[in-house]
Amino acid sequence: MIRRVAYLSIHTSPLAVPGSGDAGGMNVYIHELAQTMAGRGVQVDVFTRGGAAGEIEVTPGYRVVNLAFGPPGDGGHDALAEAVGDFAEGVARWAVRHRASYDILHSHYWLSGWAGVLLHEVLRVPLAISFHTLGRVKDATRRADQAPAGLLRLVAETEVIARAGCVIASTPTEAAQLIEHYAANPERLCVSPPGVDHRVFSPGSRREARRALSLPGEGALVLFAGRLQPLKGPDVALEAFSRLVEEVPGARLLFVGGPSGTQGEEEVARLRAAAARLGERVIFRPPVPHRHLAQYYRAADVLVVPSRSESFGLVAAEAQACGLPVVAASVGGLEHAVADGESGLLVTGWDAADYAAALRLVLTEPDLAARLAAGARLQAERFSWPATADRLLELYGGIAGP
Repeated sequence: MIRRVAYLSIHTSPLAVPGSGDAGGMNVYIHELAQTMAGRGVQVDVFTRGGAAGEIEVTPGYRVVNLAFGPPGDGGHDALAEAVGDFAEGVARWAVRHRASYDILHSHYWLSGWAGVLLHEVLRVPLAISFHTLGRVKDATRRADQAPAGLLRLVAETEVIARAGCVIASTPTEAAQLIEHYAANPERLCVSPPGVDHRVFSPGSRREARRALSLPGEGALVLFAGRLQPLKGPDVALEAFSRLVEEVPGARLLFVGGPSGTQGEEEVARLRAAAARLGERVIFRPPVPHRHLAQYYRAADVLVVPSRSESFGLVAAEAQACGLPVVAASVGGLEHAVADGESGLLVTGWDAADYAAALRLVLTEPDLAARLAAGARLQAERFSWPATADRLLELYGGIAGP
């Protein structure tokens, strides 16, 4: 029986606001999963870094342990890689000091996977790994001006995949990518999609949501929610919107998110400069607490997700739970999260004209929009955190020793 687990998340805290820096779907995943596991009577300790050292009891049974080490602030992944050993040692010392005996280590992202391998050797605790993004997969579809994944990351991912007791993929597509790009052992590959909190993300009044958010009450609203970096394709969203503004009078594009990664600030500057010609038709809002996104989903007419790579696409699943149709890139986990033609429209490639055409269909054909909205709610019912926890407890039990 699984009684206590340690989640490792070096580069970002589950308590950070998603939408900027390194905070995104992975933060939501760890936070929601930890809460659900704690509700099942499993003690969850999430180890992270940044800021002052300390412990926060989020809910009974779910604690975030912040270890102060490594570069100050956002030192970048290369700098954090140099501190992986210090992080692993800090976790081990904390576990010994608190007499914490774990049944499972579950690492998130490649940096934490590397630390997990070290802790697995020291503590002799079985290791599970969720990557959330993979270097080789991102390289296959990155924008031309994006830097490729470093050799250190690719080597670390390969080593962690070879040594973890269970490699957890969000979708069958990600599992296939792990085999194709990393020669992962199929016998140690497990598929477990993320969930949706249906108590928070549910349909509601569009007019009331817009009023609450101080958004224009009339006109179509296209929503982009996520980090503003090349990987997420905000440039594609803006160019697609600019192609249909004359055909959809009063339409607006709303960005909710902030800069992320080494090119984040530069990307935001380019977006704002390009958006200036559209005037008030483009709105920028800063990142908001995760649960507040539900109001933005209710306020919008369509969500656009032109990501170049996604292991799942949590925003797409949560938006659909609110009854919002999705226009998304036909890549990775988005092909699993969005039912093409039923809950949204999937677009091949990143040609802005193709996204404009898909958005135009949703915004100008009421019958199609209504059908997709109904299908979106049905599609989202496939995903729940209790189901995710059930599957992971089953997987944990499969690799845990007596």
